[in-house]
Amino acid sequence: MAPIDSDDNTTAGAGEEPGGGRSRAARYVVPVAVMGLAAATIGLVPALADSSDPDLPKVTAEELVQKIAESDVQQLSGTVRISTDLGLPDLGGLESGMMSGMAGGPGGGGKDGGSSADPSAKLTELASGSHTLRVAADGPDRQKVSLLEDAAEYSLIHDGKDVWGYDSKSNEVYHSTQEGEERPEKDVPATPKDFADQALKAIDDTTSVKVAGTAQVAGRDAYRLVVEPRQKGSTVGAVTVAVDAETGTPLKFTLTPASGGAAVVDAGFTKVSFAKPDASTFDFTPPKGAKVTEADEKAAKAPEHGRKAEGDLAKELDGLKVIGEGWNSIAAFDTGGQGLPTGAEAGGGLGGFLGSLGDQVKGDFGSGTVFKTRLVNALITEDGKVYAGAVTKDALVKAADAAK
Repeated sequence: MAPIDSDDNTTAGAGEEPGGGRSRAARYVVPVAVMGLAAATIGLVPALADSSDPDLPKVTAEELVQKIAESDVQQLSGTVRISTDLGLPDLGGLESGMMSGMAGGPGGGGKDGGSSADPSAKLTELASGSHTLRVAADGPDRQKVSLLEDAAEYSLIHDGKDVWGYDSKSNEVYHSTQEGEERPEKDVPATPKDFADQALKAIDDTTSVKVAGTAQVAGRDAYRLVVEPRQKGSTVGAVTVAVDAETGTPLKFTLTPASGGAAVVDAGFTKVSFAKPDASTFDFTPPKGAKVTEADEKAAKAPEHGRKAEGDLAKELDGLKVIGEGWNSIAAFDTGGQGLPTGAEAGGGLGGFLGSLGDQVKGDFGSGTVFKTRLVNALITEDGKVYAGAVTKDALVKAADAAK
């Protein structure tokens, strides 16, 4: 982590304001994936509780960040509330169907061995709306996350080498092992610490960091750490982390946009315990009559052209470049000339529909479409180049012009 460029040694209590192949994958999946990715890259939680703010020893911003870094909580359980408001249009389930289709899930037709219990598809639901999770951890080899739904529950359990996904609504089970497949939960933030780890990576000399008082979260005393970009042009307003005073564990994480209004993504404990969870918490046996999908079986059933398309897209993303620095960083890559059609070329169909969701722009680079959320924006040019980041539309156009 880069050294902290703190505004000053502000202390707590000082009172400062805080699949049809490569072409279809590149042309249609990219904009939807960029939108969904926003929740997995920067996130966070409703305004921190202001009632009964505890009187805690003074601490500097650098000391508090160090406390988070040194936190070594191995065991915990509790309830987390996550709300995401990226300002995406209502696509009537289209976006979740397409993203699950990328993973060969039920939205992809089901004929290729997809399962509604596949975590790579199921947990994309966290990219929008409000959700309640039950979480538990007992060291690096045992974790459980349960997504509570109306009259149903989805659970992801990691116990030793086994990873199980279970969807009670469809009575389907998904099973993989560490040897056979990278654990999908690694890339899915589910607790405030998951989000905080991402945000703290951004701390460098382009960042302002300060302590802004205290709070009580889930019945525990906490400090409030506020992280803000110094640069202009970022869509990020501020990140606030409530840090447990005793353990250094992030309890709440809130990101507000530069445009103002409600938090973009909120994630925080409403209940938490640092006691060792009961061992039975991580036990799982497929229920009687459940359909069980093995990860290796799913891969074997996947259409050959689908696997080639995924491979082509992965190779294209290998050429990803980062333009700029700090909060104004822009990820740029070339999809191989498979941009969205613009203007009259858009016509009907999915390409025209997706194009209608964005803003048509022109510059020295040519023309393209900017897809916007309240946090992450992405420019897709007519020749298939993509520029994405937590920056404004003008910043994306400027980057595309400079790269011409």
